[in-house]
Amino acid sequence: MAISVTATTLPEVVIVEPKVFGDARGFFFESFNAREFAAQVVPGVEFVQDNHSRSVRGVLRGMHYQIEHAQGKLVRAVEGDVFDVAVDLRRSSPNFGKWVGVHLSAENHRSLWVPPGFAHGFVVLSESAQFLYKTTDYWHPEFERCLAWDDPQIGIDWPIDFQPILAGKDAMGCRLADAQLYA
Repeated sequence: MAISVTATTLPEVVIVEPKVFGDARGFFFESFNAREFAAQVVPGVEFVQDNHSRSVRGVLRGMHYQIEHAQGKLVRAVEGDVFDVAVDLRRSSPNFGKWVGVHLSAENHRSLWVPPGFAHGFVVLSESAQFLYKTTDYWHPEFERCLAWDDPQIGIDWPIDFQPILAGKDAMGCRLADAQLYA
């Protein structure tokens, strides 16, 4: 198999690690294989959009979700190091309001599957990072929502000792108690 899948504390959110082939020239790996993803992660997923961002150290992007046209995301860092977080926003889930965080870096080659129904965000820990993610639905700005990155009810333990750099919309994120949620 070209990938291994590791469970996180939130059962639907999984770490996907490719088999990396390296030698003196460098390395090679399949960053995505639909057949293996369907067999080992979740069947029937169709990715429709790829996004690419570059951010400097201290930038925190999140916690984003779309209340309609919910997006599943397969995310990874291709340069640098980030701490990536998913929060379960499904009221019917036994894990509602819980979060999981994973280090993703160019060195560890990991991807994280964040299914629909979760808020997603990351903070850049290296001098800069380039972040790629595949989405299962298109961006619909009218349905985009933002959960507060520092909501004490959720209690994300960000591994930072600085005030993050936020976009205006991220600085205005809603607390879980006030957020629009999934059923």
